Amino acid sequence: MDALFTDAEETRGITVRVSVSYLPEQSEPDRGRWFWAYHIRIENNSSVMVQLLTRHWIITDGRGARHTVEGEGVVGEQPMIAPGASFDYVSGCPLTTPIGNMQGSYHMIGEDGSAFDVAIPKFALTAPAVAE
Repeated sequence: MDALFTDAEETRGITVRVSVSYLPEQSEPDRGRWFWAYHIRIENNSSVMVQLLTRHWIITDGRGARHTVEGEGVVGEQPMIAPGASFDYVSGCPLTTPIGNMQGSYHMIGEDGSAFDVAIPKFALTAPAVAE
């Protein structure tokens, strides 16, 4: 596995890999705001072309509060991913706590007409400890 990506999960030949980075320059801990960027790579190891139609995220903060985010595509796209190809994108997540996690799924359709959900592995959002 690529060392950049710390979490991965495969569903029906589609592998979702995740790398997350805390962004101190966009965070304001004094104001209760922490921000992370996450890099997703979706690899198509199946034998059919697939298209990502929608996303479903469950974001949990350090207090256990859960937020659900659903929508069409990712970063404004509904990418077609050919067999043997991959699609990468970067997005971000703010939280009101210095820790939390994200997980979810993508709803895809194969060129054969089959619709299925692909799991996004659960990954941690953890801000580094700040010395007072």
